[in-house]
Amino acid sequence: MSDALKHECGIALLRLLKPLEYYKEKYGTAFYGINKMYLLMEKQHNRGQDGAGLASIKLDMNPGERYISRVRSNKQQPIQDIFAQVNQRINEILEEKPDLNTDVSRQKSELPYVGELFLGHVRYGTFGKNSIESVHPFLRQNNWMHRNLIVAGNFNMTNVNQLFENLIKLGQHPKEKADTITIMEKIGHFLDDAVAKLYKKLKAEGYNKQEASPIIAERLNLAKILKRSAKDWDGGYAMAGLLGHGDSFVLRDPAGIRPAYYYKDDEIVVVASERPVIQTVFNVDFDDVQEIDPGNALIIKKNGTVQTKEILAPLERKACSFERIYFSRGSDAEIYKERKMLGKLLLPKVLNAIDDDIKNTVFSFIPNTAETSFFGLTEAVEEYLNERKTNEILNGQRSLSAEKVREILSERPRVEKIAIKDVKLRTFITEDSSRDDLVAHVYDVTYGVIKPEDNLVIIDDSIVRGTTLKKSIIKMMDRLHPKKIVVVSSAPQIRYPDCYGIDMARMEDLIAFRAALSLLKERNEYDLVEKVYHKCKAQESLKDIDVQNFVKEIYAPFTDEEISEKISELIKTDVVNAEVNVIFQKVANLNKACPNNLGDWYFTGNYPTDGGNRVVNRAFINFYEGNKERAY
Repeated sequence: MSDALKHECGIALLRLLKPLEYYKEKYGTAFYGINKMYLLMEKQHNRGQDGAGLASIKLDMNPGERYISRVRSNKQQPIQDIFAQVNQRINEILEEKPDLNTDVSRQKSELPYVGELFLGHVRYGTFGKNSIESVHPFLRQNNWMHRNLIVAGNFNMTNVNQLFENLIKLGQHPKEKADTITIMEKIGHFLDDAVAKLYKKLKAEGYNKQEASPIIAERLNLAKILKRSAKDWDGGYAMAGLLGHGDSFVLRDPAGIRPAYYYKDDEIVVVASERPVIQTVFNVDFDDVQEIDPGNALIIKKNGTVQTKEILAPLERKACSFERIYFSRGSDAEIYKERKMLGKLLLPKVLNAIDDDIKNTVFSFIPNTAETSFFGLTEAVEEYLNERKTNEILNGQRSLSAEKVREILSERPRVEKIAIKDVKLRTFITEDSSRDDLVAHVYDVTYGVIKPEDNLVIIDDSIVRGTTLKKSIIKMMDRLHPKKIVVVSSAPQIRYPDCYGIDMARMEDLIAFRAALSLLKERNEYDLVEKVYHKCKAQESLKDIDVQNFVKEIYAPFTDEEISEKISELIKTDVVNAEVNVIFQKVANLNKACPNNLGDWYFTGNYPTDGGNRVVNRAFINFYEGNKERAY
């Protein structure tokens, strides 16, 4: 994705099912869990580089011994920083007590983070907040072991205000409205309630508080607590939690918007946001890693039993297709195939844009994450050429000379590395003209491979704002003096804001929306904007279930091709001499390439939860009223 776009988060939960002595004997270290957590988080650094956090729980500690540890960082390399802090603390104690190096039982009681249960998180600050207080995991503390709650997740709720009000009705006084805090306090409320009821029951049976404690841990029904907590949630989430005594869970939203995968054997249970992370860190096969079903929670009891429970009735599966296009690392076997297919399916549009002139066309990609789709596109070009060569030779029959046959067979797609990201620029100059000149040089280009009669085809993952294309990429490509620049997006036109974790909150930031507005002005139909505004305003008092997405009417008068042509105009500046053409994937082809991940609301406006329609209408109202606030 050439535009900078903050998104997503990554979770990693690890439960060791054997005593620490087992890992010391088999793997040579009691720090097995810490080492694996470092790998699980580092392999997901693509999911967040603004902040990282790690929490651990030691099981069966004596009163007075610390059993919960947590470290968080919002430094420039947060994953490296938190594990540097962990290592420093452990090494300082080992230097003071060198005999601890060989005494695993004392390592657990005397060294921080050496435990059986771990939760890690990497994040992007999607709300522009990156203070240490905004970094997961979050901790809700209590002197009762069972009531300690640690939460981290990859999620965004569309109805935070409603959830906040619900907490107030429960008698709570939340310290802020952030959805993470709100969700944690909701779970915490029902956790407190469940523990209190269990104790009351056990007291009636003749147990005192000390005797009741281990029985509460055994009988605590996490699935019931989660069902009561999640009843009113609307959003996309993969949420993980640890309880102080050792129970843990990962809950996935009913539409399966946010991803979560797990693996279990007799040594470990592990959950991560991406499947290949688990495959790599634990050296297991693709089929060994399972997906947590939408609306379900993976629950790991303190005694090591693992079960999956339905918490919320599943909705139609709408797993985020952006995971497949861009967010997840392409090392997943399924995602790799899907991205190649996205490239292949673009061939007909590309051939039309270059008038079938493959001989005078250079193919390349930008940025590096578009490389897999590029492979798919160039493979499709090769297959197309092979079919054309075969027909030429067969139709020529015996009249073809050996030289002509060699000429036919020699035709290949011209593939070059054209764009190179040269430097990560800092916006240390505030004057717009100076900053724009710096941004224009984010990418460097390869000279000497483009002829004046050539088309230059560049494939990108997706085009969100078009800013980098306009201010940098198109200008740099034009320096090579091609006849035509064709920018190919492996994703469809992004027309609507996301409200489930991706940082796309404002309508006016989306170039497809700006293109539609330009077309309305050109055709003297801009009064439609005011009509849609009033329709959106009229729904503000309705329940989420009754709200419709009226913003679709802004795009209804135009074909996809008309909006693409207008986008082509918008990203071309006066200094660019080459003809510029922008091509987008069809939504039908996206769904064909990614058949199990049909979440396409940012392209179609078909939101998978009721709250999505309210968010898109609010985003449009904010645009119309000139309000720069986020819609969620």
